[in-house]
Amino acid sequence: MKALKTAIFAATMMSGATAMAAEVSGNVAIGSDYFFRGIDQAGGEALSGGFDVGFENGFYVGTWASSIDFSGGLELDYYAGYGGSISEDVSYDIGYLYYGYPQGPTTEEFEEVYASVSAGDATLGFAYSDDYYASTGHSTYVYFDYGVALSEAFSLGLHVGTMTASDPANEADDYSISLSTEAAGLGFDLSWIDSSEKGGLFADNEFVLTVSKSL
Repeated sequence: MKALKTAIFAATMMSGATAMAAEVSGNVAIGSDYFFRGIDQAGGEALSGGFDVGFENGFYVGTWASSIDFSGGLELDYYAGYGGSISEDVSYDIGYLYYGYPQGPTTEEFEEVYASVSAGDATLGFAYSDDYYASTGHSTYVYFDYGVALSEAFSLGLHVGTMTASDPANEADDYSISLSTEAAGLGFDLSWIDSSEKGGLFADNEFVLTVSKSL
């Protein structure tokens, strides 16, 4: 938590000089389920939402929450980072993310640092934790995303990720294909989600529908 407070304090100090250039955005969503890196978090319908504050100099801070079916039923995350461009077609993003479960034991909460590079429609990224969920040791997650517009109305997203960790129970590959569109001011996403592991909470040929609204 000390690292979280430090990150938020630093971001707040930076925002002082750029307060007039801040842009606030938000989102709410309801999904038929919530999967995180191929692992079921909600066991059914999930309500989520968040807020972001972005500054012209590239820094941003935000928070995101979702209903879950463990740790008292609530996930509450905080993050801060910086994004910029290397060229017209290549951009990057680095940051810090704190996964909180305020109604559960503090030992389940954890921190990650993350970074990604995007070129055109492709993104390669990673996230690292020195003490992953429930104090199970270090973990490294590497992923590749690719998005393409199918038409003016529909887009397709492809994702593959792999987790390596101190605890073998946390190791798995996850895959997803998402079809997205917008109508009546809402976003609609239909995703197919699968993982290399079977049984338990791991995704096994799952389909998830999410309806979202940007604020």
